[in-house]
Amino acid sequence: MMQCKIALLDGSDYTVNVEKRGKGHVLFDKVCEHLNLLEKDYFGITYRDVENQKNWLDPSKELKKQIRTGPWNFAFNVKFYPPDPSQLSEDITRYYLCLQLRDDVVSGRLPCSFATHTLLGSYTVQSELGDYDPEELGSDYISEIRFAPNQTKELEEKVMELHKTY
Repeated sequence: MMQCKIALLDGSDYTVNVEKRGKGHVLFDKVCEHLNLLEKDYFGITYRDVENQKNWLDPSKELKKQIRTGPWNFAFNVKFYPPDPSQLSEDITRYYLCLQLRDDVVSGRLPCSFATHTLLGSYTVQSELGDYDPEELGSDYISEIRFAPNQTKELEEKVMELHKTY
């Protein structure tokens, strides 16, 4: 048995034991079961090789043939974005897709215009803090929330302007 540590999209880690000779789908199924995820087709497990290159875990191959050295550390990621997210039947699937999308935007892997960062940032603030309430929130209430790779004061002010309308 080998201990596998999987970084999840919400920033938490999940640790599970699997057989060395087990195939990739065994680990993937255990992660999906832990997450209560039924719509699995859009997701996959990644790992870093000895050159620190990101690779997708092959569900049909043995784990030990894919992870040659080092600790068995993995990440749960979106592999495919659905063409129409409204067709998804599970809220949890949309949630994990949004977490991946947010991470891709914040890290700069998915470039956005200033206007798009503003709109997505305002939605992020709304989802994390709820409706704007001047008595509850100070003047600099979003400085701790990350929603752009190079977040500026100007961007934060525009996001707050939009958030105040929600």
